[in-house]
Amino acid sequence: YLCIALEAFVATECTLCSCIYAEHGKQWYQRRVREFQTIQHYFKRINLSEMLCRTAGKLRPVLSSISATTRTISSSCVDPNVGLTADQVEYREAALSFARAELAPYMQEWDVTEEFPIETIKRSADLGFGGMFVPAELGGLELSRQDGSIVFEALSQGCNTTAAYITIHNMVNAMIATFGTQTQREEYCPRLSSMEHLASYCLTEPGSGSDAAALVTSAKRDGSNFILNGSKAFISGAGATDVLVAMVRTGGKGPKGVSALIIDTSSPGISYGQKEKKVGWNNQPTCVVNFDDVVIQETNLLGGEGEGFKLAMHGLNGGRINIASCSLGSAQQCMEDVIQYTTDRKAFGSPLNSNQYVQFKLADMATNITTSRLMVRQAARSLDAKEPNAAALCAMAKLFATEKLFTVCDDALQLHGGYGYLKSYPVQQFWRDSRVHRILEGTSEVMHMLVARDIMKHL
Repeated sequence: YLCIALEAFVATECTLCSCIYAEHGKQWYQRRVREFQTIQHYFKRINLSEMLCRTAGKLRPVLSSISATTRTISSSCVDPNVGLTADQVEYREAALSFARAELAPYMQEWDVTEEFPIETIKRSADLGFGGMFVPAELGGLELSRQDGSIVFEALSQGCNTTAAYITIHNMVNAMIATFGTQTQREEYCPRLSSMEHLASYCLTEPGSGSDAAALVTSAKRDGSNFILNGSKAFISGAGATDVLVAMVRTGGKGPKGVSALIIDTSSPGISYGQKEKKVGWNNQPTCVVNFDDVVIQETNLLGGEGEGFKLAMHGLNGGRINIASCSLGSAQQCMEDVIQYTTDRKAFGSPLNSNQYVQFKLADMATNITTSRLMVRQAARSLDAKEPNAAALCAMAKLFATEKLFTVCDDALQLHGGYGYLKSYPVQQFWRDSRVHRILEGTSEVMHMLVARDIMKHL
């Protein structure tokens, strides 16, 4: 009945499209239709015979438990919706619904099997999550950086690793949309936005991590082509993606000799190393990408020759907001889980959270989450406004958020006691998956350096 009602509603809305277009515009209408189609998809995946077999008595305690946790968080000082516009609340609710239905139920299974959930990732494109920062004419949502942060935080509550890959895909898509020629934009962005094609970002090399300007992967000119040789390391999604944006050396030493190339992974001469065995992020393949005399047309040069390092740093500013947002989602979910656990768990005849030490620990966790969220959203607004200190604010937000929010996950695990160390409890996976956030997109040590440099140049 729900499916029939939803189908009727969408059909009715389509007959009134001229009125809706006139009142709200094309983008608003498309977003509403996308939301209803997604709801349809979820209901159609439910086995209705199983639902009917469940008794109300069995179902009621589960629903009450979920509802109680939701009320506790949403009415408190750690509510993620505080300060958001009505549209931003809608974005968050859509992303959170997707995370609850499509990511959370499978997060632990994917971690064990190390499965890269490509089909699930591609379904997120139905909500527009393949091109969040891309213009509408290229299939994107044209969201602000703050809007994107809100979406990534919500997705990470379902699965940190999957959400983190989606941030990388969006970073590549946004770089092409921002710096690409019209031909490049039309060729790549629509397929990336629909997630028909998936993308990886290639900057780090086996011998250059934090010192990115020291990269040695070379692209030598040969007529109207570049001949590419070298290797990239720690590449997320490598071996399963269709498009790479790679930073390569086309000139002399230093940042001015670096250029960016768009590379189709079907190009002859590309190979992959063994999939890395990692502490976390297990359902996202990570490996070395090798280039052996790969021929790339000069029309695939992204931006001007010698501008690659500038493009890389621009991409990383947004990437730092995105990865900090994934830390926020992990910490938020750990907070929700630990509130429920310490309410249910009894010790010495009372719930754990009746103990003042536990209450103070929860207060510290809430303070770190809320402070981090404010810093991340401020940095996102600064980047949207193209403020001169945006890069430093992005570095500062990533530094503070990834450090403090990992502590939140660690505290949540500790409050779970021995159960927190069992793989049947998701808190340990959020703990493992969020640890790498202090390393990638610029280590915490490099973030210190960037913030200090911004301070010193104004003395």
